[in-house]
Amino acid sequence: MRLLTTPGDFKLLTPKNELKRQLLNIEKAGRTSYQSFRGKITLETAKKFIEMLIKRGHFSVLEHSLMTVRFINISRGMTHELVRHRLASFTQESTRYVDYAKRGDANVNLDKFQVSVVCPFHKDPDEKIKLEDGTELSFREMAATIERFYRGLRKAGWVAQDARQILPIGLRSEIVVSANFREWRHIFYLRTSQYAHWEIRSVMVKLLEYVKPILSPIFDDFTLAGTDSNGYKYYSCKYCE
Repeated sequence: MRLLTTPGDFKLLTPKNELKRQLLNIEKAGRTSYQSFRGKITLETAKKFIEMLIKRGHFSVLEHSLMTVRFINISRGMTHELVRHRLASFTQESTRYVDYAKRGDANVNLDKFQVSVVCPFHKDPDEKIKLEDGTELSFREMAATIERFYRGLRKAGWVAQDARQILPIGLRSEIVVSANFREWRHIFYLRTSQYAHWEIRSVMVKLLEYVKPILSPIFDDFTLAGTDSNGYKYYSCKYCE
């Protein structure tokens, strides 16, 4: 059993130059509304135009865009939260068709395979927790026990899609998310706030801080608002819905 004790990560699948090109498209789309084409559209004019749109609440024009991100080393719990966002597309790692006994090997090895689990980053995975029967187990030991249960089911002949029923919500997973800039603003608004779950907040804060300079001014009104008691940063948004 492998424990992941640091925040998950992401890979931006949309090239940076393509993201910047979409800023031009947003201005072109917005100017179509009033047929207000004047002069050449550049990144500088697009930035000023988008700043105006956001301040006036004309968020629908931001929908002429798309950003695709692959999230890695995150838990199934985080993917469950992500797929609640309606105006986005998702492709997620399947626990039905991914055989964890085959990871990195074409042959099934029911004795040596490992299951990866995300541990709360602010908790000690080796702290002993007293159970109701008097025994004491750490988070690491509990996760290892679940792995043994899963391995036992597989050895008993259960296929992956049946044995997955015993796997925890903290199981390491991956997901690809595509959404327009307006929806990404909504996702960041909800998932980087101080009320968001620690895991999704830590990952989304990293992503927000990465794309802010690339897509200025789409996310410029997001500002660091503080750090919680566990050391996780959180943001606020000035013009979010």
